[in-house]
Amino acid sequence: MNAAMRVSFEFFPPAEQAIDPTLRHCIARLSGLRPTFVSVTCGADGSTRSRTSRVVEGVLQETGLDVAPHITCVGASRGEILEAARQYWDLGVRRVIALRGDLPAGQSAPPQHPDGFAYASELVAGLRSVANFDISVAAYPEVHPDAASAAADLDNLKRKIDAGASRAITQFFYYPDVFLRFRDKCERAGITAPIVPGILPITRFPQVLRFAERCGATIPGWLRDRFQGLEDDPETRRLIAASVAIEQVQVLVRHGVHDFHFYTLNRAELTYAICHALGVRAVKRTPATVALREGAMA
Repeated sequence: MNAAMRVSFEFFPPAEQAIDPTLRHCIARLSGLRPTFVSVTCGADGSTRSRTSRVVEGVLQETGLDVAPHITCVGASRGEILEAARQYWDLGVRRVIALRGDLPAGQSAPPQHPDGFAYASELVAGLRSVANFDISVAAYPEVHPDAASAAADLDNLKRKIDAGASRAITQFFYYPDVFLRFRDKCERAGITAPIVPGILPITRFPQVLRFAERCGATIPGWLRDRFQGLEDDPETRRLIAASVAIEQVQVLVRHGVHDFHFYTLNRAELTYAICHALGVRAVKRTPATVALREGAMA
C-alpha cells in the first residue's frame, strides 16, 4: 500500500429503508482498502436522516469502519439535531460531517427553523458542545454558489474551522491548480486545518454536468472532448474516467497532498481501480460478493 496516501469514501443511503445490493457491494469492496473513514450522506433537507442512521449503524457494527454521518442544519431544531448527535456518539460514532445543507429551490436565505441552526459554523459549535467529535466541513475551491464573494466564502470557512472543525473536504473539481490555489488562499487566511480534496470519478458525464451546474464547479473543455461520442460505449468511458482521476490525484500528490475523499456514488469498481493504480491496496483480496452479513442494515 502507498503509505503516504490516505483515502476516505462517501456513500449515500438507499431510497428505501433497507440497504440495497449495490450499496452492500460498494461497502464490501472498498472496505478492504482500509479507508481512514467512510461517510454517509443525509438529504440536504434532512429527508433521509433515519436511513442515514440505519446505514451508519450497520456499517459500524458489521465492518468496524470509522463511519462519519452527514448532519445538516435544515429541517430540524437545535434540540433534535443535538439529540441525534448524542445518539450517534452512544452508538460509537466519533466522526461527523457538518453541513448547512442546500437551500430549497428559489430560496436565497438560510432556512430558519424556529429553533434551528442557520449556518454550519453554528452547527459545528453545537456538535462540539455534545461530545469531542472529529468534525469535517465543506469547502468550495471555486466558491459556493450562494456566497457573496470568494473572500466571504473563505471567511465562512474560517468561522467553521474556528468553531471546532478538524478539517475541510472540498467540493469536486477537475483542475488541480484550482485546489492548489485554494489551499494557498486558506493558508494565507490563517486556516491551519487540513484541506482534503474531494474526488468525483466520472461514471456518467451528463450527471457530472448537472452536479457542476448546481455547485459551480468548472468542467474543462478537454474533459468534454475526452467523453464526446462515448454515450453508448461504457467500457471506454470507464477507462477514461479512471485515467482522469489518476492523473488528477498524481498531480496533487506531487504537490504534497496525501489525503483524498472519493465521492463514490455507491459504485465501487471505478474508485477501487483508481485507488489500486495509485498504490492503495487491500489488506487481502475483497470478494466481489457482499461480505456483510445477510440482513445487516436491512
